[in-house]
Amino acid sequence: MQDAVLAMLAKEPSHGYRLRERLRRALGPLGESMNAGQIYVTLARLEKAGLVACERADGLPDRPDRKVYALTPAGQQRVAAWLGEVTWPKPNLAEFHLKLAAAAAARLADPVELVDAQRRELLRRLGDVQRAALAEPDGSTAGLLLEGVALRLQADLRWLEACERVWSRIENETEDA
Repeated sequence: MQDAVLAMLAKEPSHGYRLRERLRRALGPLGESMNAGQIYVTLARLEKAGLVACERADGLPDRPDRKVYALTPAGQQRVAAWLGEVTWPKPNLAEFHLKLAAAAAARLADPVELVDAQRRELLRRLGDVQRAALAEPDGSTAGLLLEGVALRLQADLRWLEACERVWSRIENETEDA
């Protein structure tokens, strides 16, 4: 969650409520359960770590002042490192989805290129797993585990194909507009 919040701030400084709404929109139905307090706790941790800076912004006459958060240089470096990660599998695909949404929103990276980098990493890992599975005797428990890992990687590759289709379409619509 911290990296997604940082990446959302890379587009522009923002207050917690606005960040929460952007994350909820990016996650669709999965974002409905996002606790408002989670964003503020995350922002406080990021500020303490020196990754964001906070300033008070004047509120409207009927609203109190708001804290507006912006990335520090260290926060910008962390976002760049996060976008470059190709670690997989993650137990929660929502983080990768947020990476794509944040990269596109802030124009930090091309989501299709991020998908391609993940695909290359998964294909490399799938090859390693398949070679290891071939080295196992038939019916071994290790072979069964390797088969499960291979099936998971294949499913993740299919999901990445779907990601590429959608983000390519979005990119094409943006270029045509």
